[in-house]
Amino acid sequence: MTYKPADSQLMLNRELGLLEFNRRVLAQAEDSRNPLLERLKFLCIVSSNLDEFFEVRVAVLKESIQHNPKALLPEGLTVQATMELIAREAHELVERQYRVLGDAMFPALAAEGIHFFRRSLWTEPQREWVRDYFFRELMPLLTPIGLDPSHPFPRVLNKSLNFIVELEGCDAFGRNSGIAIVQAPRVLPRFLKMPKEVTGVEHGFVFLSSILHAHVEELFSGMKSRGCFQFRVTRDSDVSVDDEEVKDLRAALEGELSQRPFGAAVRLEIAENCPQHLQSFLLKQFALTEADLYRVNGPVNLVRLMQAPDQIDRPDLKFQPFPPGIPGELRKYPDPFAAIRHSDVLLHHPYQSFTPVVDLLKQAARDPQVVAIKMTVYRTGTESVLMEALLEAARHGKEVTVVVELLARFDEEVNINWAAKLEHAGAHVVYGVYGFKTHAKMLLIVRREENGLRRYAHVGTGNYHPRTARLYTDFGLMTVDDDITDDVNDVFMQLTGLGQAGNHKALLQSPFTMLSSLLACLDREIAHARAGRKAVVIAKMNALLEETVIEKLYEASQAGVTIHLIVRGVCALRPGLAGISDNIRVRSIIGRFLEHHRVFYFYNDGEEDVYLSSADWMERNLHRRIEIAFPVKNHKLKRRVLREGLRSYLVDNVQAWEMLSDGRYRRKTSRGGKERCAQAMLLAELTGKGRKEG
Repeated sequence: MTYKPADSQLMLNRELGLLEFNRRVLAQAEDSRNPLLERLKFLCIVSSNLDEFFEVRVAVLKESIQHNPKALLPEGLTVQATMELIAREAHELVERQYRVLGDAMFPALAAEGIHFFRRSLWTEPQREWVRDYFFRELMPLLTPIGLDPSHPFPRVLNKSLNFIVELEGCDAFGRNSGIAIVQAPRVLPRFLKMPKEVTGVEHGFVFLSSILHAHVEELFSGMKSRGCFQFRVTRDSDVSVDDEEVKDLRAALEGELSQRPFGAAVRLEIAENCPQHLQSFLLKQFALTEADLYRVNGPVNLVRLMQAPDQIDRPDLKFQPFPPGIPGELRKYPDPFAAIRHSDVLLHHPYQSFTPVVDLLKQAARDPQVVAIKMTVYRTGTESVLMEALLEAARHGKEVTVVVELLARFDEEVNINWAAKLEHAGAHVVYGVYGFKTHAKMLLIVRREENGLRRYAHVGTGNYHPRTARLYTDFGLMTVDDDITDDVNDVFMQLTGLGQAGNHKALLQSPFTMLSSLLACLDREIAHARAGRKAVVIAKMNALLEETVIEKLYEASQAGVTIHLIVRGVCALRPGLAGISDNIRVRSIIGRFLEHHRVFYFYNDGEEDVYLSSADWMERNLHRRIEIAFPVKNHKLKRRVLREGLRSYLVDNVQAWEMLSDGRYRRKTSRGGKERCAQAMLLAELTGKGRKEG
């Protein structure tokens, strides 16, 4: 019997899967095995993830409801029903998050001498310090808005900190609207460290909201505050340009970005003690419903607490730092070009350093034998040594071509700025293919050598971003393999020029060949299983949502193929269903590092094909993005990828979560046996403190 993903029982909801992922992240904040300040970071990461969830996913669903609330999603739910489930699950998650903060996190921090002082418990010296700060630093920046016919409700920026103040009495003009809005200055931190002589502890903090609460009446001379309550609104942050009208993507995007902070409201967070009539007033102002309201017992902007660990010098409460390792090939050949000519080089970040990639580009910029450099840029950061190296290369007269993805969500402005600098330096800057985001990670260097021009390539699973390379797990491959370098050059030709897609020798490419090739690999495993031969698929990715792939995985399971899926985030496939997905196991790894590499393994009757990729198995990656998957040909490196990128995760019983057929997850345990943590094992094996790979 053939099962289709359209069968509602066989597909899980994407949005509910994202919330389930954040439950697993929150569990890291609850896990006492993690250092305390790292637990605080995990708590803040949940808030950051939820911000994007509402800004993007919920915003899309809200817009869909306006057009057709009864429209069916792939798993059989209507859009309206999905929104109701999201509201229920998200409220439960947020309530649990603030319970962890108030009942566990703050007391544990206080026990370590790290205090966030509540206003009701301030000592007299603390009150004096707060008063001085208010009049010296805060009050001069505040512009309270008293609401009346000539002072309408102000435009509230996305995710900004605001206060609604209820007043009694009349002002100098006899006005008595009763309500005012105060917007916290964006230039000020959301919490401040107080001097030790004031707090009596090494690390004592006070929230900016507490300072304003204590002195809000100073903003309204002669009037009395009946209550001051913090609130925060989240808005639709998707940026779109008119397909028919756009002539210059960069110019059109620059115009749209200025309006992003004022998109349609999708969520309102407010202090839980805010009276009902003020909550209703705010909901009306933002055209939101009760389901969109989140009452919180604590700061409404928890993301800002992410900065606290950086201000607290307590190494014992943080993950132990480590020196990233350097592969043996690069230690043996200090010249990166010589090392790559000798053998392909595999880098496994963050366990191994990203510096070789930086050094390769820096040397290319200075090397007189290098005549051309081509590179894709998706996310790279406001400060980037890689971009500086490209600028240097362009100034030295090399042919520098940079494909900048302007529609990388939340990095649009940064990428626009880099594009302008690169153009000014003389580089060729293009924005890929309109309608298809360029997500492939590719660097191509053309060097003049004794036998003519030789191409060097770096291809990877992660962004060219040195900071995230210390936080995300990714693979990068440096190679002079003719098949790979020729294919990479062909992809660049597609991105910068015009022409038909050619037949690649090594790369799989979206939106042309990747999906069909993956399905063909699965069909081959199915054929092997039906012939009684061993058939195995192991795949690691961030998300699994593409319906055609899910259908084929179900078919493979029914044919007897053993399938292990390591999916960090959302997975729409249901594992372990009798007669459908008995042979499929799904697990998620949540730990110190963000699992980010995509690895695809097919047993192929012993040939063992291994691909590394920038693409998840999602509709957008396989149909609407320019992505690549590249083979690992070198036998030694293939063994490394299998061991480090797949098998170590399949034996993890510390940070692994096993997915159940209903979409929930159960944490794996050692059950009294030996604990195996993939990230800890790789830290021990690959970093500068452990054994260096030769």
